[in-house]
Amino acid sequence: MKVDILTLFPENMNAFLHESIIGRAAAKGILDINCVQIRDYTENKQRQVDDYPYGGGWGCVMMAQPLKSCLDDVLSKAEGRKSRVIYMSPQGRTFDQQRAKELVRDYDHLVLVCGHYEGVDERFIEKCVDEEISIGNFVLTGGELAAMVVTDCVCRMVPGVLSDEECFTGESHWDGLLEYPQYTRPEVWEGMEVPEVLRGGNHADIERWRRKQMILRTRNKRPDMFEKLSLSESDEKLLSEIKRDESRMKLTQPIACRKAVAEDMDNILLTVRQGKNYLKKHRVDQWQSDYPTEELFEKDIQRGEGYVITYGGRFAGYFAFSTRPEPDYDDLTDGKWRSEEPYCVLHRAAVMAEYRGSGLSHHLMSFVEELARTAGRSYIRIDTHKKNKAMTALLREHGYEYRGNILVFCEPYHDPRRQAFDKIL
Repeated sequence: MKVDILTLFPENMNAFLHESIIGRAAAKGILDINCVQIRDYTENKQRQVDDYPYGGGWGCVMMAQPLKSCLDDVLSKAEGRKSRVIYMSPQGRTFDQQRAKELVRDYDHLVLVCGHYEGVDERFIEKCVDEEISIGNFVLTGGELAAMVVTDCVCRMVPGVLSDEECFTGESHWDGLLEYPQYTRPEVWEGMEVPEVLRGGNHADIERWRRKQMILRTRNKRPDMFEKLSLSESDEKLLSEIKRDESRMKLTQPIACRKAVAEDMDNILLTVRQGKNYLKKHRVDQWQSDYPTEELFEKDIQRGEGYVITYGGRFAGYFAFSTRPEPDYDDLTDGKWRSEEPYCVLHRAAVMAEYRGSGLSHHLMSFVEELARTAGRSYIRIDTHKKNKAMTALLREHGYEYRGNILVFCEPYHDPRRQAFDKIL
């Protein structure tokens, strides 16, 4: 790509355009960027480039002759290239990523004309300019800044300028969306953490999160762009998830974990009833009998294995945590546990209906790991029904791996098959 910029201030522009990424590409010969002094093409000793406007008015107007002579010389050296002459003007088409893609696709020589003072003689525009481009609805003292913007935007898409095409295809405006948020070290800065999904290493989850963030950011920050989008079916699903997430409760109060006491029983049983209704609605044959019973929760509490999640001091969820071996885990119908070391078990985990989708369950899983470490254990096992998609997704998100299947006969006449998961801390 060859870019010739017709300007009254070539030294200033060269200082910018021959530095950093664009400058390195020019040094390698990938780009050929020249800032040409218009004054060198004047026809009088004063090197005059401007004069007073016909009809009166403020300031002076750049003369057509020096511009035309400068342009003719530049085009004569184009060596058969496909050229495009562009005048940087607040009256032109607003420059955007789409136009930048078109320019780098359709031309290998751009001539950018920088006006100054009160503009340029209209006859030069009519006779010599292919198009006018504006970088926004405002006026600058000259076209130099606008020309540098166009040069940088176009040239960074020339093959070889950036290390990989993905360096620009995933950025803001490439496909009508804004770019996803970026993070670097440290993992925690001023109490703000890098999103867990970016630290998990699952590339499919990361790509999905990033796409979702692009849709969310565009909708919130640039509704004008969002209105013009034609979302794919997969993007429509992500948008539905965004809307559903926004309708859920936002956790703004302290979340804590404590041992359950007898006075918690009414809330525990209410949470279980809500959980049963949820599972039935989603056709999951789990907790669809008398299990888990009040007597079972009483035993949890007596053994010190029952735990309550509180939100702002109020009951929000329950789980049972034990370091006792689980007999049902002795025989996997297929597969194999990752370790035979002493393990902890998570059972009967549920949050109250009002907290579903709020992220409270993620805190519950974190509390389980804290309890395991406190107990001197680094290995956790758990099981769930194969159709319990919400629990399965939660486990996978927290690093649990599917190990095989077990049979649990605590609910007579109901599906005894359970998927077993484990995690080594």
